[in-house]
Amino acid sequence: MAERKAGFGQTLDAVLWSFFGVRRSDAHERDMQSLNPLHVVVVGVLAAACFVALLIFVVHTVVTK
Repeated sequence: MAERKAGFGQTLDAVLWSFFGVRRSDAHERDMQSLNPLHVVVVGVLAAACFVALLIFVVHTVVTK
């Protein structure tokens, strides 16, 4: 089994590109070998929470004006 040595930046990059829906196949294969699945889940949940908080803030700002 290959060692997983991806850092926070590479994990965040992979998660954000997946939110956008665009990923090259070679980058996907490289990520599958180096990313820790637990880190991907944690970063994904945090990114989703930030996105939802941003949407709530925007809606609240628009509705109160």
